[in-house]
Amino acid sequence: MLAVASLIGVAGCRRGDRASSMRPLRRLAPRRLGAVVASVAGALFLADRPHAGAASGDPTPAELAIWNDPEFRAQFARSYAAETDIEPKVTADELKQMQRVLEHLGANDLDKAAEHLRRRRNNASSAVYDFTLGNIHFQRDELAEAASEYEAAVRKFPRFRRAWRNLGLVRAKQEDLPAAMTALGRVVELGGGDATTYGLLGYASSSVGDELAAETAYRMAILLDPHTLDWKMGLARSLFRQRRFADASALVELLMAQNPDRGELWLLQANAFLGLNQPMRAAENYELVDSLGQSTMESLAMLGDIYVNEEIFELAVDRYLRAMAMQPPMPLERAMRAAKAITARGAVEQTERLLDAIESAHGSALGQEDRKDLLRLRARLALARDAASEEARLLEEVVALDPLDGEALILLGRHHAEKGDLERGIFFFERAAMIERFEAEAKLRHAQALVKASRFDEAIPLLRRSLELAPRENVQRYLEQVQRQGRSGSR
Repeated sequence: MLAVASLIGVAGCRRGDRASSMRPLRRLAPRRLGAVVASVAGALFLADRPHAGAASGDPTPAELAIWNDPEFRAQFARSYAAETDIEPKVTADELKQMQRVLEHLGANDLDKAAEHLRRRRNNASSAVYDFTLGNIHFQRDELAEAASEYEAAVRKFPRFRRAWRNLGLVRAKQEDLPAAMTALGRVVELGGGDATTYGLLGYASSSVGDELAAETAYRMAILLDPHTLDWKMGLARSLFRQRRFADASALVELLMAQNPDRGELWLLQANAFLGLNQPMRAAENYELVDSLGQSTMESLAMLGDIYVNEEIFELAVDRYLRAMAMQPPMPLERAMRAAKAITARGAVEQTERLLDAIESAHGSALGQEDRKDLLRLRARLALARDAASEEARLLEEVVALDPLDGEALILLGRHHAEKGDLERGIFFFERAAMIERFEAEAKLRHAQALVKASRFDEAIPLLRRSLELAPRENVQRYLEQVQRQGRSGSR
């Protein structure tokens, strides 16, 4: 029986290349394979010697003596055994059949190659058959079938490293990352850790939240392949997720020096600056990415958030509007959150711009809760403009949409009480107090309206009930003050 470590290449190799690489093997008798391997190994060993032989290139007797050294011969034998240990055996007949399969593959006839394998495959046949079928399916992007064949191959021969590697590639492509980690981990256990294997292990580990394993895998990938940017960016993201923001920023700084036009690098560093509580440095990065024409919805929305926190509202709304125009657009929930934040800071004009854009973009698609939120925000803007009648109209629209909206009922009660219609205000306070979640607030606002009307005795029980529901020191002090006013007024 023979070990055929290079019989079939990994998935993705061109069939023509595989066929041509097999031609020298086809011409070799099985008994000569070991001799050829030994000759090649010896030539490589001698080529590395610092003192070459005579001008003719013949090795010196001292150099040839290495082949008689017992330790060297033992090490060489072990290294050859290690290779055969990770490859399934094939019989002479199976080797002959595989040569026919390669002829079909060389002719680009995948169907005939697969059929030839299926007719001869059984539980006792070599795992090379299953592996080659898996490669055919992989090449056709038939991932489920490819995975099934690779799994069959490793069941037959559990140390089949190439089958484990291709299974890991398939599972990664299927986004079955735990399964990909298992398969690629077996490749490493079997001594086959290359840059791609480690890089995919890093990606899979990070995706399932194991950032320490991801960092280790990415560092190994970089060690083996220092020129691939993806591994370095993966390491930077892993450092960021570990909240090692200074390390992430320093690494990205080096990468940006080599790739100044890669917007994703500037975005990564911006995220690190945010983690370091340096929002305006992050904003500089986001703006630079924008100047490169590589802004994303997320980067524009994040830039808007930074400007809101810095109270640069005009720039904030400009960025939010652009984020809403992106594909995919900024989610409605995030746009509403931004509008509430700007409203809370009293930026009336900019809030109106954003609310107009939200209504224009989403229109009839707005749900009842979103519509209520919009009406509430517009009511607050009306209050800020001292447009009391507009505020009341908007709040009544909210109550018409949802009669149990306690916040709107309380605001309506306050509006009417402040306009001098205390009884109508009390009507809305009492409606709000019937809603359990708003009872404490409604009774407090009701009591405050009564205190303004010097109706202290009526206000005191309401304040006590509000305190029972939601104890607060400021309300306790307010109750005590009202009680003193009530006693002094009764004298």
